[in-house]
Amino acid sequence: MTSAPTHSGVLFGAAYYAEYQQDGTLDRDLDLMVEAGFTVIRVGESVWSTWEPREGEFDLDWLQPVLDGAHARGISVILGTPTYAVPPWLQVLHPEIAAERVTGHRAGWGARQEMDQSHPAYRFYAERIVRRVAARYADHPAVVGWQVDNEPGNELPRNDQVFRRFVAWLERRYGTVESLNDEWGLVYWSHRLTDWSQLWRPDGNVQPQYDLEWRRFQGELADELIAWQADVVREYARDDQFVTTCISYARPQVADDRLVKSLDVTAGNPYYKMQDGLTRGVEVQREAGWWHTGVWALHQWGDRAFSSAQAPFLVTETNAQSIGGPWQNQPPFDGQIKQAALALVARGARMVEYWHWHTLHFGVETYWGGVLPHSQRPGRIYREVAALGATLKALGGAVDGLVPTADVLMLWSTDTKWSFEGYPPLALPDGSPDPDSYLHLFDAHYRGLAEAGAQVRIQHVAQFLAADPASVAAEHPVLVVPGLYVADDETLEALAAYAEAGGHLVVGVRTGYGDELARARRDVAPAVLSGPAGVWYEEYTNLDEPLPVQTAVATTPAGELELEPGSAGTRWADVLVVEEAEVVLWFPDTEIRADAVMTTRTSGAGRVTYIATVPNPELSRSIARWLLPATSASAWAATDTVTVTTGTRPGFSDLAFVSNWSAHEATVTTPTAVRDLETRQAAAAGTTVTLAPRSAHVFELIDGEAGTEPATP
Repeated sequence: MTSAPTHSGVLFGAAYYAEYQQDGTLDRDLDLMVEAGFTVIRVGESVWSTWEPREGEFDLDWLQPVLDGAHARGISVILGTPTYAVPPWLQVLHPEIAAERVTGHRAGWGARQEMDQSHPAYRFYAERIVRRVAARYADHPAVVGWQVDNEPGNELPRNDQVFRRFVAWLERRYGTVESLNDEWGLVYWSHRLTDWSQLWRPDGNVQPQYDLEWRRFQGELADELIAWQADVVREYARDDQFVTTCISYARPQVADDRLVKSLDVTAGNPYYKMQDGLTRGVEVQREAGWWHTGVWALHQWGDRAFSSAQAPFLVTETNAQSIGGPWQNQPPFDGQIKQAALALVARGARMVEYWHWHTLHFGVETYWGGVLPHSQRPGRIYREVAALGATLKALGGAVDGLVPTADVLMLWSTDTKWSFEGYPPLALPDGSPDPDSYLHLFDAHYRGLAEAGAQVRIQHVAQFLAADPASVAAEHPVLVVPGLYVADDETLEALAAYAEAGGHLVVGVRTGYGDELARARRDVAPAVLSGPAGVWYEEYTNLDEPLPVQTAVATTPAGELELEPGSAGTRWADVLVVEEAEVVLWFPDTEIRADAVMTTRTSGAGRVTYIATVPNPELSRSIARWLLPATSASAWAATDTVTVTTGTRPGFSDLAFVSNWSAHEATVTTPTAVRDLETRQAAAAGTTVTLAPRSAHVFELIDGEAGTEPATP
């Protein structure tokens, strides 16, 4: 059962690869780590060929000096199993384990994770090396946890044994080919089967129901890999050692809420563009799906990690400076390392580890900057990291039990993400399909909420369904559901019940259009929700250009809505038929009559609001302020470049993380008496606090006067 980390405070460190270093650097490295405030390192996960240089020949002693040296200095160790990068001898011995990205065509070797990790031959050798490493080091006092594999889910293999397992999976799921024919609509284009042997390979498939089930099956392969390896490690691990893996949330096989079920704690790897990528108010393009741009996106990664198990998490990798290729160089401005780390802590991180300690001198990641530069001499980055180490030491156990505040709930659907990757509703500027349509729909709403000062809790659909809708409405009065295309009746009925029980349900485009197999429903949209929303549609259109939005009414039963200049709908519009709802926003003069942009209607004790377009940031922020007029940021009277994120601690006072994401001074006004947990300076309620450029602070809210001793655990 995945849960919160059990240690006190925030573990702090980096991945450390002594095997990549020159001889004689170990003691120097570990001493520098101590000076920087490191309390943990991650080791061992990338070098199967070092653990087992030839088939059946093991060298297990090389790591002993690292563990001994770390333990002598009070540094804990997370030991990784090396199964994500197979050694050359195994590639030669069993070439059939290579992943087939196209049926019958094996992936070339020379990268990593280019194998079918479900292949029996791979599993035999992987289990053997895991058992050897675990048996050798499980009792070492430095080892506090295990990372099984590394960033799983990199491939969607089409190997013959995978396809045969897929057919068997479908047979268990559907029972008969007649049932599969009916459920998938295989009468279409003469695809009806009379025998399971007739199912075609995924290479030529264009049927969306096939594709969605293929992705669900592939997700289960990743779940199986991690659960299998976790079980093996637990045969050796001590009771006080945790088992995790590090998640890259963009990996195609990953359904993170399921993946973590076999683990003790969630862990993952956020990467983000620094410099203006962490400057609030500056627009910087996101250049890769696995890394983030914008302060809002950094917070979103933390909220996604928290969502995996609805619990705090570990950061197993993040960037100390530049990430990516030698053409992608954006080392941090002064202060950004501390800002980024505390932003993640505020949203639930209980460990921050950098990838990695020393910048490599060889390999594809030569210019992926570590804590030490290529010269190996401690420089500015080391000093910034060490300053963060001092901050985390000063915080100590103050974050123990911290639960990030949630002003609003958002619903996440991995099934819809997978479906839209193959059959997206949105187009790119050149008219081609946008495989990131679901991310863009979700981000459009999340960004506006975050930039308006709201703090977001993200739930997976299964997590939402696990609670009574009335209890969800009581805990989370506003629920935003963007792009929930793949949804069964139970989910849509639970959303309607949420509003009926008193919640404010906000529905975005494509929600309620498809069913659990991504089949278009035989109903007006949004199915089940059209009655509670008071609107429906049968027509919709892509938008080639943004359309400016105007207010139809300035004041609604839910409050006053003021539009930011430049507010517009983008990329999509539903042609709403308004029956019983109030039109709040509209597009003037659209020839296709896509006039109503946002509507709202009372439903039971609650309300349903429908947003019929993809809002640009200005429109999204405007809607967010209407939904949540009072936030922590507004309570602190924060200026535009400042974020305020808060959290509660059972039995102790709340914390507020305040950061100025700009090169200029900014201010906040304390809503109550506070104490800075790093400097120990107190301020009375109503004090204007000046924030230095790119500074970050953690304040404890104090009951009574500023001189009162804070309730810090």
